[in-house]
Amino acid sequence: VFYFLREPYKLPTGRFKERVTWDGNIERRDASIVIWNLQPTDNGTFTCQVKNPPDVGGTIGEIRLRVVEKVHFSEIHFLAIAIGSACVLMIIVVLVVIICRHRRKKAEEKKMEVADTEL
Repeated sequence: VFYFLREPYKLPTGRFKERVTWDGNIERRDASIVIWNLQPTDNGTFTCQVKNPPDVGGTIGEIRLRVVEKVHFSEIHFLAIAIGSACVLMIIVVLVVIICRHRRKKAEEKKMEVADTEL
């Protein structure tokens, strides 16, 4: 992705070509880079290996990159409307059922009253 030898330089080819810049500070032992315009295909585990002759060994740094797609407002808006509409519809159905039962009960009570008065 990136090399540093006295100064940072990019590789002329590769999947991160034109999307990576040096962001480190050698004096602070910082070998950071910045990658932008990430894509789901960039997901993966990346390693950082620093070789500073005559030192040969060293710890190899590792980082896992997980790129997720950003949800657009219109998709969230549509989802909220769909869920909200379903909830409102359920409330309306429950209210209609309650009202129908209440009216039916009232009608049955009236019939009983009429039947009682006829006796």
